[in-house]
Amino acid sequence: MAVRVNSPRARYREQTRSEIKEAAVRQLADGGIEGVALLRIAKEIGMSGPALYRYFASRDDLLAELVHDAYQAAAAAVHEVDIEAGGRTALHALTSAYRAWAVAQPHLYLLIQGTPVPGFTAPAETVLKARSVLGPFLTVFTQGRPLVSVDPLLAQLRVWLHEKPEVADWVEQWTGQSAAAPPAAIALTGAVMTWPQMHGTVSLEITGQFTGMGHDPATLLNVQTALLADAFQLP
Repeated sequence: MAVRVNSPRARYREQTRSEIKEAAVRQLADGGIEGVALLRIAKEIGMSGPALYRYFASRDDLLAELVHDAYQAAAAAVHEVDIEAGGRTALHALTSAYRAWAVAQPHLYLLIQGTPVPGFTAPAETVLKARSVLGPFLTVFTQGRPLVSVDPLLAQLRVWLHEKPEVADWVEQWTGQSAAAPPAAIALTGAVMTWPQMHGTVSLEITGQFTGMGHDPATLLNVQTALLADAFQLP
């Protein structure tokens, strides 16, 4: 006899939770974090306020779900990139894919990378979701042969790699290299250096800071990515 995975009640609950989150994302797109209000969401989907609280205990509870979903979407965009070619070609493809996702979903990007929400503490698993976005970058930088100028950061991250088993596990998952293997620290350093370069450009673009500056943000990101590839002598 076939086993029922979900009861009708459970399916209804998940559908309702999805409708609530979809309404919250619309409010997020229209008015930012400040625009997300549980009572307005309840009214929009035809539900009473007290009824909505049976699905999300608080606004922070709902925001935590949205943060989780946003990281999931960002990771999916990056993980879809074919990095088989490796080297700088793969690195360019990854940064371009991340930028494309952020530009297409600026409200979700700003939810996870914008100004922190006062009083809101993201759940602990948020760190794992953020690391998932960077995972493919670790794989690419395994091929790196960093210049001497990278050595100070490389030395610090080598120590971090040995001190934090969870970081070592994450790096090994994506590179197949143990913490003791030189490529592991190189991969971690490359990913860490990519993070601020990529987000600096994307954040300034999404918040309109490049308006009137006479350049295409995509071109700027490509140049910065090329400089990172050069610093690690990626093939």
